[in-house]
Order: sequence, then structure tokens, then C-alpha cells
Amino acid sequence: MPELERLALRHAPALLRFEQVNRAYFARFVPDRGDDYFDKFADRLAGLLAEQDSGLCHFHVLVDDEDGTVLGRFNLVDVADGSAELGYRVAELATGRGLAREGVRRVCKLARDEYGLRQLVASAALANPASLAVLRRTGFAPVEEVQLSGQPCLRHVLDLTGHS
Repeated sequence: MPELERLALRHAPALLRFEQVNRAYFARFVPDRGDDYFDKFADRLAGLLAEQDSGLCHFHVLVDDEDGTVLGRFNLVDVADGSAELGYRVAELATGRGLAREGVRRVCKLARDEYGLRQLVASAALANPASLAVLRRTGFAPVEEVQLSGQPCLRHVLDLTGHS
């Protein structure tokens, strides 16, 4: 089973490849990051790691234990007052294997046990039934429909105080 690892500088080459290879796939569900994201990837990663070091965010990568390929990202952002926003994405070639569900479960456990969080919020596009199913299967409850980047999405909440 792939390992969920806290994002570190050593992940940079594999993470960049993950984003490049899956760019078109991800753009089917969320707005494209744009060329600037890739042109300034090293600076962007340095900024993310600084945010992580300050405790504002917790970034994770799901890494194939055989070859070090990044198979997914599982991020906790906007950490404040015992809560954070969960975001995740899994490589197209890794879909259908339960990796998104397992990654979300693992990061929820870290959120509660390691980061002391009590609640997570996550949104998924209504046009992305697989992501909606992952949230439902990992205990998130839908709370409201919202617009994110012009797309209708369903916001979910997970109470970590009663989550195992």
C-alpha cells in the first residue's frame, strides 16, 4: 500500500511530474492551475513548505512504495480554531483502487491525532460523483451547495471528535 507522507522538499520532482502528467485530467474537475504554476513550481513549493512549517497548513503526498511516484495529494489548509479545509486529488492512473478513500481516511486520522483538529470541511463538484462518494464513504456529511470557481459544489463537514 502506498505511504502517506508529509510534504517535504525531497518530493519536489515527483510532485511536479504528478501535476504535469495529470494536468488535463484534473482540469476536468477543477480549474486549471495555469502555466505560471508550473513555471514557478519551485517558488510555489517553497511557499507551501513555509506555510506548513508555520502550522497554517498540512500537506501530504501519497507515494508509491515501489518507485516513489506521487499518486495523490491530501492537503489540510486554512487551519484555525480546530478546523481545516481538506482538499485532495489522485492521479488518473491510480483511480478506481480506493486510494482516494484510503488517503482521506489517513489524513483525517492525522488531523485528529497529530494536528489536534476537531473538524474538517471539504467540497466536491457536483459533476465529480467519485469525489462526492469518497467524502460520503469517509464520514463527511453534506451541509450546503456552494459555488467554487463557478462550479456548483457540495460542501461537507466531518466532526473528528466522534470519528475513529
